[in-house]
Amino acid sequence: MKKSIILWITISLFLGNNWVKAQELSPYIHIGDLSKTIEQTEIDVIKALEGNGFEILGQYHVQNSQSMKVIVYSRKDLQSICLKVTDRGSLAAALKVGLKANGSSTSISYLNPEYLFQAYLRDSYDKHSQGLTKIAADVTASLSPLGKDNKGFGGSMTAENLRGYHYKIMMPYFTDPVELKEFTSFEEGVRVIEKNLAAKKSSTEKVYSLIFKDEKIAVYGVALFNEEAGEKSFLPIIGEDHLAAMPYEIILQNKVATILHGRYRLALHWPELTMGTFMKIRSAPGDIEDALESLCE
Repeated sequence: MKKSIILWITISLFLGNNWVKAQELSPYIHIGDLSKTIEQTEIDVIKALEGNGFEILGQYHVQNSQSMKVIVYSRKDLQSICLKVTDRGSLAAALKVGLKANGSSTSISYLNPEYLFQAYLRDSYDKHSQGLTKIAADVTASLSPLGKDNKGFGGSMTAENLRGYHYKIMMPYFTDPVELKEFTSFEEGVRVIEKNLAAKKSSTEKVYSLIFKDEKIAVYGVALFNEEAGEKSFLPIIGEDHLAAMPYEIILQNKVATILHGRYRLALHWPELTMGTFMKIRSAPGDIEDALESLCE
């Protein structure tokens, strides 16, 4: 009897884990359109998130446009889980809501936490699935009452495919980051990056930061405002409805600052991109790398 129970539990866990990996996930959830301004909608979103214990890390107008805004948020339990994933897991600690003005109304969407967790935490997701599922459910509970749509959009992928995602053959994976610089210490890295962000070097601007001094990890969300090589150069081409993909991130771990490769990160957040459209923004990955590398000099 005891052996039968153990076998049943083992089979159940196996099937449950494979069901999670097989489910289809969309990168974004469209909540709905409110007959309010962006400013009024922002107040509603922040109130809803804070009501479930989430902290607002920052917000900014994407492309420097008054018609688009992103709100970045997090929570301590999410940060705690992400810190346990040593390969840049803290990139998953910042979640995002996108607001886009459509005439007299504002469209609300958000980056699907489960999509991000599967892609960035990968196989480590399984170890922390209970906590991550609770966080994602709390996001839904917070935001879904603000609209009547609450539907996924932007394509879909299975959790299993997200964990090993790359756009095409020979394209980079999550595990192929771009190294920006190796500093002499974590503290030097923070000092240099903060100084350059404060100076808005290369037409950048700090949207948010998450700094974990004890773990020597820092994440910076960076707006790319260069008129010719920033957000305005690629977002209108690949789709502004996916604005909750922004801002782009630098992660500093110990002494090394890296970013996710543009040919990975942009494709992940725009999974329906055709190769033809991707080729129209072929300079974007290099432009992003140049701008963020300058913040480390």
